[in-house]
Amino acid sequence: MILRTIFLVVGILSGMGVGFSVGAGEPLYLLVGAGLGVAVCAGMIGLEQRLGNVPLPMSVWGAVGLGGGLLVAGFFVRMAGLMLDSSSLIGHFGGLMMMLTLPYLGLIVGMRYGTETLIAVSSAEQAATEAEASKEPDFTLKLLDTSVIIDGRIADLCETGFIEGTMVVPQFILLELQHISDSSDSLKRARGRRGLDILNGMQKMANVKIDIVEDDFPHVKEVDTKLVELAKKIDAKILTNDLNLNKVAGLQGVKVLNINELCNALKPVVLPGETLRVFVLKEGKEAGQGIAYLDDGTMVVVDHAKRAIGKNVDVLVTSVLQTSAGRMIFTRLKEETEREELSFARV
Repeated sequence: MILRTIFLVVGILSGMGVGFSVGAGEPLYLLVGAGLGVAVCAGMIGLEQRLGNVPLPMSVWGAVGLGGGLLVAGFFVRMAGLMLDSSSLIGHFGGLMMMLTLPYLGLIVGMRYGTETLIAVSSAEQAATEAEASKEPDFTLKLLDTSVIIDGRIADLCETGFIEGTMVVPQFILLELQHISDSSDSLKRARGRRGLDILNGMQKMANVKIDIVEDDFPHVKEVDTKLVELAKKIDAKILTNDLNLNKVAGLQGVKVLNINELCNALKPVVLPGETLRVFVLKEGKEAGQGIAYLDDGTMVVVDHAKRAIGKNVDVLVTSVLQTSAGRMIFTRLKEETEREELSFARV
């Protein structure tokens, strides 16, 4: 406001100065000059206020276009004055038309160029934003079933960061967990309470969001069928270690993430001919067999190891059987294999 007032005062004084020089100090010319100064300053202030709502690129390029138009118009007027009689009607009219039209055309062209520049910049920024958004990981919703919650390994996977995003727990799964935790069977009761504790722990993890949903399907009785229907409804994957649910969901086109399959895939590869040291824990189904387990829970069947129950022995891998339920390793005692090889060598 102060700057505008100063500008207006300067304009009035300048107009009075022009009127004084033109009218040789007559008061009428001073008033006319002051009035013209006020009119010019008021017009400039009004233009400045209107330009305040115009984007900066449009204002800048409009000013550039106006300046260019004035330069071109001045050049043509100067050339026409040299070639024609500038005091004639055609000279006056032509010069006036150039001084009016060329700056106006320059202003329009400059502002239009500024508008297109602004649109291009906005489009580039939007494209960059969309590109950045497309790079962000797409965390698909994951439905947790009762078995995978009670199992507990899902919490370990989430804590390590291999599984993240939103874990969806339906209300009917919570009701089933509560029903199991209230069971009269002490083992079931412990499993149900373990599942609830695991959910509480997962809710406190920073990289995992637990979403409890109220969606239910009253016309469906089986919990597994409800899970499949909910997965199709919200476009989610099912996290489970239930083999039967895995098959049913797969038949209906629902993606399933099986924790058991993941664990089997991460088990170390054992090839026939390798030597393992195992602890024979119990007797096997077949006569003379012994059963041992690796650290990851893989069952090892040892032929003719009944006498080695309760002992650590070296065994030689003969074959590996991969099933949907897990992997079994068939072996035989290393000392027995060496003894047979030695007897064949003597023959």
